[in-house]
Amino acid sequence: MSTAPIQVKIINQSNNPLPEYATLGSSGMDIRASLAEPMVLQPMARDLVPTGLFVEIPLGYEIQIRPRSGLAIKQGITCLNTPGTIDADYRGEIKVILINLSAEPQTIKPGDRIAQMVLQKMEQIQWVLATELGPSERGEGGFGSTGRS
Repeated sequence: MSTAPIQVKIINQSNNPLPEYATLGSSGMDIRASLAEPMVLQPMARDLVPTGLFVEIPLGYEIQIRPRSGLAIKQGITCLNTPGTIDADYRGEIKVILINLSAEPQTIKPGDRIAQMVLQKMEQIQWVLATELGPSERGEGGFGSTGRS
């Protein structure tokens, strides 16, 4: 790694270990369910799952909450509002909106890995009011305009 990791303050009120990278090349850290007892998600049902984690993200960054591919393929569970954004000024508990897209009820147990978090640098924009935009190769071509038939 060429630069030092970004330091982010975290409070862990769960019984789970702190999120960590599984490998040197990982971009996301798995986060776990902070539950007192198992939670059953019925087919097509969604629920908000607490993590017990609270963070202080530095200005200029956000944390994105993304689905775990293993959970999606094995149990049909994914995150809604993906990627979820945690803004630098949010100080509440990180919670994850999960949905069961399978045909069977699925159980989420305390400590299960339910999503992954990725720290992202972000920029804010300043609008420049204009009456026209510069040309581009694509122009006004919209949905499917760059695909092949």
